[in-house]
Amino acid sequence: MKLLLTSNGFYNDAIKDGFLKLIKGKPNELGVAIITTASPQKENNKYAQKAKEDYEDMGFRNIDFIDIEFDNPKSLAHKDVIYINGGNPFNLLFHTKQSGADSAFRDLVNKNVVIIGVSAGAVLLGPNIKVVHFFTPQMNTLNTMDFSALGLTDKVVFPHYDREDLFKDSTNKNIEDRLKEFEILEGCEVTRLKDDEYIIIEK
Repeated sequence: MKLLLTSNGFYNDAIKDGFLKLIKGKPNELGVAIITTASPQKENNKYAQKAKEDYEDMGFRNIDFIDIEFDNPKSLAHKDVIYINGGNPFNLLFHTKQSGADSAFRDLVNKNVVIIGVSAGAVLLGPNIKVVHFFTPQMNTLNTMDFSALGLTDKVVFPHYDREDLFKDSTNKNIEDRLKEFEILEGCEVTRLKDDEYIIIEK
């Protein structure tokens, strides 16, 4: 298993270096899939486009945008790197399950494929997305009731931990206070991830 969890993709050189240590083989010989499903702009999302540029800068040439809302997840089978772009975690979770991509991701992990989860993608790789529902229930436009996610890691990740501007609260509590409430409520420990941080999980 090779997972990289990040808030903002290849935000700095440390994250790029951490990623490059995970891959086996030369970048120009490896296939990359950028999953665009979580964003309404799909592959035109600026972060998806930046990810493609970052991969090209690192020497990758075989880069495809894949949207599991419409594309067959079997197309992921021959990829060496899967990059799950951010956006709406509820939509991403729904289409991951609906399309059967959840099984595809689990198979890929066992084949030593490197999976990068960015923001919503990082939350998807964990046990559930309850923390998203706790902070931003208004994003749940699909009325998802089952928050169970891929469970490829037991880490409950909260991305953008240092971005108070993204998580305004009517009671003026800060992110940390609300996370502590959530941890007590759910009896869990949340991994806080700032925009310039990343976590690598290898098994």
